[in-house]
Amino acid sequence: MKNKLLVLIISISLAFVGCEKPKKEIVVEVTTFKTKSTTNNQKFNQLDSEVENNFTAKQKGFIRRESLTNGTGEYAVIVYWETLPDAEASMKKFMGDASVASYASMIDGSTMKMNRYVTTDEFKANNNTFVEIMSYKTKSGTDVAKFNQTNKSVETTFTAKQKGFLQRVIAKNDQEDQLVLVYWDTKENSDKVVQSFMKAPIAKEFMGMMDQSSIQMYRLQALKSLKNKNMELSKKDKVVALLNTFNTGDKAPIAYINPEKYIQHNLMAADGLQGFGEIMAHKPPQGFKANVVRAFEDGNYVFTHTEYDFFGPKAGFDIFRFEDGKIVEHWDNLLDVQKPNPSGRTQFDGATEITDLNKTEANKNTVKEFIDKVLLGHEMDKFTTYINPEKYIQHNPAVADGLEGFGAAMKYFAENGLVMEYTKLHKVLGQGNFVLTVSEGKFGKGDHTSFYDLFRLENGKIVEHWDVIEKILPKSEWKNNNGKF
Repeated sequence: MKNKLLVLIISISLAFVGCEKPKKEIVVEVTTFKTKSTTNNQKFNQLDSEVENNFTAKQKGFIRRESLTNGTGEYAVIVYWETLPDAEASMKKFMGDASVASYASMIDGSTMKMNRYVTTDEFKANNNTFVEIMSYKTKSGTDVAKFNQTNKSVETTFTAKQKGFLQRVIAKNDQEDQLVLVYWDTKENSDKVVQSFMKAPIAKEFMGMMDQSSIQMYRLQALKSLKNKNMELSKKDKVVALLNTFNTGDKAPIAYINPEKYIQHNLMAADGLQGFGEIMAHKPPQGFKANVVRAFEDGNYVFTHTEYDFFGPKAGFDIFRFEDGKIVEHWDNLLDVQKPNPSGRTQFDGATEITDLNKTEANKNTVKEFIDKVLLGHEMDKFTTYINPEKYIQHNPAVADGLEGFGAAMKYFAENGLVMEYTKLHKVLGQGNFVLTVSEGKFGKGDHTSFYDLFRLENGKIVEHWDVIEKILPKSEWKNNNGKF
């Protein structure tokens, strides 16, 4: 009898082991985006912490949130939720909540992508400072069971054995999107593994099951690891803050100008801080306003595209040169704001997203060749070598889109005895898909003129153009001796 009872107890125990309670599913929400080109990313990082503490963490079903960046305006936010309805309710509330409006206004909405996945992996990597995010689809016809086994083997046979590894989270959604999050203690340890992983046999098997065209990969630093550091403002942040003094009256950003050396090329202003102060002293009762629409950084130079209220509405390009973290030189071109052009475009609308950072030099060379060969060299047969004939968006106040618009403008000039002649290229500055050129020439009735042209490129060709054309004052009216260029 005792033996039978013992067998029964063992059988019941084994049955409970075999019916182990399944792991709870939770939702992983991954949102990627870029901040606007004019955003002060240090300020954005501070607001991000406030959004987490004062909004997201207070929502029903919240588990944890982590924000990450690559330091150049690209971000990812990973939020874990108890259920999908909890995640959806939070996002719906976020879109209309006034407390997060300032934070949301700094994000380039056109770059935002959000996806939700389900996982049974409980988060354990609390001390991470660096995260790898990879999303993808498996190839059509892939054996799901074999893929899942291989996916797990990546961790057990390789990743978990690496120095600095903390956790690997696997998730998926109903659209057959797969997600892998790999948490590391430091970026340095993650960097050491990247190349060795691609050489590992398991990597070839794993990657071979993926639809290569669907793979998206991010390697980002956790903001929490940056918050206690004294982060230096970027040159671009300093310039945007300086221009915003027109709106705020805050005098602190003036400290970004070197008081011992400030070379001024605006011919209506005297050199140094004294010249800057004289302009501010003559501001009208309503003051000056500056809406920085686009801002870019190229080495020691920052250039901006700004909508001013500066003795009347103006469109302006500004260039600032830095030495040792301080502004030491300034150039600009200003033009009264005009009505929309024949295509309905203004001097300010259009694309703002900075992309193709790895193509900066190539894009600068393309634009330089365009100016040299077409505008200076008059090799008009090469026009479509540099400008996309199928897509050319024009923001010049008098010219319509496309090659037809350019041709019509040139015909009008010829018929009315007007000129647009480029005689010298002075500067070529760029960041990613945007390039600014500064040129000298003649315009209209032959007036000595400064041309500032901003070009946007796609796939190596110019697809969008903004400009500010300003008549150069006669030397007798200059308030400094530095010249326009």
